[in-house]
Amino acid sequence: MVLPARDHLLRVDLSTESVERVAVPEQWRRRYVGGKGLGARYLYEELDAGTDPLGPDNVLLLVLGPVSGVLPGEDRYAAVTKSPLTGGFLDSYGGGDFPSALAGAIGDAIAILISGQADRPVQLVVEDGTARIEPTDTWGEDTVAVDEQFPDAAVACIGPAGESRVAYATIASDAGEHHAGRGGAGAVMGAKRLKTVVARGDPPSGLEALREQYAERYAESDTGQWLETSGTVETVDFANATGVLPTRGWQDGAFEGTAEIGVAAVRELAREREYDDENDAQPGGFRVETDSGESVPRGATAMSLGAGLGIDDGRAVADLGGLCDRLGIDLISAGSAVAWAIRASDEGRLERSLRFGDPAQARDLLSEIAARDSPLGDVLADGVSAAVERFGGDDLVPTVKAMELPAYDPRGAQSMALAYATSDRGACHRRAMPVEDEVFEAWDVAQTVEAVVCEQDQSAVLWSLIIDDFVGDVFDDLGAEWLDAVGLDTEGSLRTVGERIWTLTRLFNVREGFSRADDALPAVLGQPLESGPNKGQAVDEDRFEAMLDAYYETRGWGPDGRPTHDTVQRLGLAACVDDQTPLAGQVEE
Repeated sequence: MVLPARDHLLRVDLSTESVERVAVPEQWRRRYVGGKGLGARYLYEELDAGTDPLGPDNVLLLVLGPVSGVLPGEDRYAAVTKSPLTGGFLDSYGGGDFPSALAGAIGDAIAILISGQADRPVQLVVEDGTARIEPTDTWGEDTVAVDEQFPDAAVACIGPAGESRVAYATIASDAGEHHAGRGGAGAVMGAKRLKTVVARGDPPSGLEALREQYAERYAESDTGQWLETSGTVETVDFANATGVLPTRGWQDGAFEGTAEIGVAAVRELAREREYDDENDAQPGGFRVETDSGESVPRGATAMSLGAGLGIDDGRAVADLGGLCDRLGIDLISAGSAVAWAIRASDEGRLERSLRFGDPAQARDLLSEIAARDSPLGDVLADGVSAAVERFGGDDLVPTVKAMELPAYDPRGAQSMALAYATSDRGACHRRAMPVEDEVFEAWDVAQTVEAVVCEQDQSAVLWSLIIDDFVGDVFDDLGAEWLDAVGLDTEGSLRTVGERIWTLTRLFNVREGFSRADDALPAVLGQPLESGPNKGQAVDEDRFEAMLDAYYETRGWGPDGRPTHDTVQRLGLAACVDDQTPLAGQVEE
């Protein structure tokens, strides 16, 4: 199959069991490219303000990019929806074999838009450029068991957590080794009673010389060599050394047990690397055998389920990560929920006694969360913010826009405070991760804002092409050469495209009622770290507010965090802004 134009979309209505193939407006392709951008444009168009994320009117988009299937590195797809965790915009990305198969199965389409709600568990089978809805008997199975039932296809599925509508349930692929993880796209699938998306197709071909050129460039880059050597597991060692590793529920910035869960320990435990891609020769994660089966621990596993829970046993941490993978649950949010419960128990907020450093207790509570089969598990399944509403304790484990913070503590890197606060999907380190530079430099407010804005715009573009996060480091022109190769002429520079997409997701959140108040930081980050290289440091509130003011001004947003009319006009967004979306300076009735 030769690389297609990708100018169509498949509309799937689970309520009526209908599938329709429609053209994507050419202007939308030029303005939003694909992936994150195109998904955001459709989501904004399809939903009304206040749509229930778990209701039939919410939509779930599985979106590719215009050159999906032929890019170097690992193929990815974007899951775009309204988040049941945050109530705002959500884009989450999954890799592995599924997006490669989807790129071949979907024909000349770039996305599947899924609406409605089935009256029984179903699966969606995609092949030969179309899709069909079928009943399934895999409801109740974990992600590994589902994958095993489709030896001739690649699947994206939910586990028990998605069926239970856990607010941070994932969409898993490759038997749970890859996930569209954060924000609860798996819960949206569960609410729609869609268990599995099955893709049968060979990836397209084309642009071989360009692919080889970029693959070689990546293999020779610092990022490529780092990942070949260590995978992402080494990030726990980096975070610990720089004092930004959240430990025992965000009480400390360094973990004394890092040597037992970091990259050296995982290398010793692993029997092999996850895969060896023939085209790029870049191995993936480390495979570790545990009592419960094979696991592929990554950096977030060691940070959230190791240091975050005070567990210094590498195999036990890998086992907890494997459990989350099989249950289909985001291990960052899940680890934070368990850490919050332990701290709340220490403070006497819960009747249940919990403690840090106990893998068995953590395993039990993770299982209860996924099944919602205990009172505490049921509350934690809706996230830390929901638990705080029920029990108090908002000064324990931090969230932004109800999403639990990931691994890098902003008390040791002030730029991450701004990155987390302004992230469009809630606390996320992938939209902008200036911590990698800031820990070695002293930045002023202007430098911090410039770094965060630049990284956010660039990530918005790269995730619209859906370039592998790490391979994206060698796309110095943000993918312009690739878009030229397929004849897609964007409206404005790619940096402008990124700014347009970032502003559109902000407009979506503004329409849902988000404002400056939702860009605030939780109280716990104002409490000094108790140990580590940054002992005694906390986020400076005055500096943070100055950064936020400067960020809004740079973005062309008002002091309330809403885009201005002039910014909307400049970015070509005026025609899509509806009367439910207040702009800067407008008074809501």
